Amino acid sequence: MNYVQTTYSGNNKPARTKKTKAVAPAAQRVCPLDAKTQRRRRSSERQTKVSSCSNASDGFLKTSFLPKLHESKTLQACQDTVKMQEDFYSSHCSLAEHYNIVPMPTGQFEYPYNMALALWDMEEKLKQNFLNCPELRLLQDSNKTYFISEEKYNTGTTLYYIPVESLYQMLHDPKCRKNAQLLISVCSYLYLIAEIPYYRQQDSYLYWMYEMHKEWVEQDDEGEEVERDILEFDKAELIGDRIEQKIFNLINLEVFEKRLSSFKCRDAFDYECRETAFKAFALYKEYPQENIFRNAPTNKENENDDTENETIGMEKYISFISETKGWLYQSIAEGINNEFNEYGAMDEPAIIKCFDGSDISGNSLDFENRLFALLDDMCSILYNYKTTRI
Repeated sequence: MNYVQTTYSGNNKPARTKKTKAVAPAAQRVCPLDAKTQRRRRSSERQTKVSSCSNASDGFLKTSFLPKLHESKTLQACQDTVKMQEDFYSSHCSLAEHYNIVPMPTGQFEYPYNMALALWDMEEKLKQNFLNCPELRLLQDSNKTYFISEEKYNTGTTLYYIPVESLYQMLHDPKCRKNAQLLISVCSYLYLIAEIPYYRQQDSYLYWMYEMHKEWVEQDDEGEEVERDILEFDKAELIGDRIEQKIFNLINLEVFEKRLSSFKCRDAFDYECRETAFKAFALYKEYPQENIFRNAPTNKENENDDTENETIGMEKYISFISETKGWLYQSIAEGINNEFNEYGAMDEPAIIKCFDGSDISGNSLDFENRLFALLDDMCSILYNYKTTRI
């Protein structure tokens, strides 16, 4: 959605050389001839018709070509091919059953083409059936050969920033006070249980961004514009502190169900608020202790590892924020864009499943799929509040 999106360059790719526009060739002038050309007489004889064999094209179109074998180091390095093939197909069967895929029969082919073909077929069918296609890897240790799949929630280039200024205005709008109370319960769940960062917390990424931009404004020459800008920062701090005090209160979770059951819909906006609250309450009941970072990447154990500075942490693009409109947000968003352009990748929720006979039944991204959808709904409601209700 446009209200929370910002675009940055991913994968640390070098900038492309700007191509010049294609130049159209100059128009060729037709020079007149000195004399009229004489037309050739039409011959009565016709050209002999030549046709290709009727079965040639059909035969080509009906032929299916199997992929060319590119042997991996794993396949080449194995000595006990019989044992490896048994492990491979056992893991392959578990993989197909888990993702509800009907695999291509490859047993009639010789090793190693049978395994390479089975792997290619599985990857192609996963791409066709899953939007966020799991990445497959074939591992071999001293005991067995098995598949590993890595599933990721694709966040794209979205900033999941929930603006609280609109919520503050709702609380002071008699027509929307019930809506505000219901959404306060949703925000309490996101703040206390899902652990969404808050921009007034000193250890949050956005707190640092607000402080940095405020210092830049204060360093400018004094004037009416500078004073006005400082007031915007003061307003963001004041509203942020008051809303945080409200959503920090556990009473909002205790009365969540009561507020939801007694809420009456009068228009489309009320309906949208109630449906969003239903989603949040269902998540709260089904996952009472899970937070947004439960499946965040854990490859940052070494603080001195250079790769730590190459990815965008989830805490940087998920947060409560003061507002997502106006010059202050545009200034902060520009700073975020500039910083994100220096990174090569971004952290996203991911789970790894080992098809080596271990239990994987309870391992999924269902919580993340629903929580990110909830964040998107909350951003939409609060972003559009002024245009729909005022």
